[in-house]
Amino acid sequence: MKGNEVLLVIDMQQGSFTSKTSRFDTEGVVNRINELAQIFRELGLPVIFIQHDGTQMNEYIPNTPEWALLTTLSVSPADMMIGKYANDVFYNSQLQSKLVALNVNKLYITGCATDFCVEATVQSALAKDYNIVVVKDGHTTGDRPHLTADKVIEHYNWVWQNMIPTKGKIEVKSANLIMDNFRCRI
Repeated sequence: MKGNEVLLVIDMQQGSFTSKTSRFDTEGVVNRINELAQIFRELGLPVIFIQHDGTQMNEYIPNTPEWALLTTLSVSPADMMIGKYANDVFYNSQLQSKLVALNVNKLYITGCATDFCVEATVQSALAKDYNIVVVKDGHTTGDRPHLTADKVIEHYNWVWQNMIPTKGKIEVKSANLIMDNFRCRI
């Protein structure tokens, strides 16, 4: 596989998308992730699906329906799967060692939930000096007591666009803009 860039798909699991935990623009987010993943695969770039393992809390237990990825996600046998155990994907997981082995320095971040696992992963990746592209319309969350989901997403996209990175770079770009840039390489 070619190095340097990877698509991360965080916690797009069935247990996070129920009638009790509705998410903003689920179908659109899934479609954009699927399109991005296909382009990454065509370019020989890795796609990594992250699945929360909440065994310690008796939730999101591996190989249960709650833990499984959404059936509408397109997953290839070549894609990698990594379990995570906290909001931050890097915490006690194999992600960092996989990224080092693949010589990755740029992360394209998508997934659920904007204000928890996506945010924690962005912060952690920044502290590790990765170049980061948050897919502006490739992450989702639910309504919160004081903010609607679309406002939470808008807020975090603004925060990430205005962060001061360490050594790396952080950008927030729409899926279409990213795909247009990648299509030039195909």
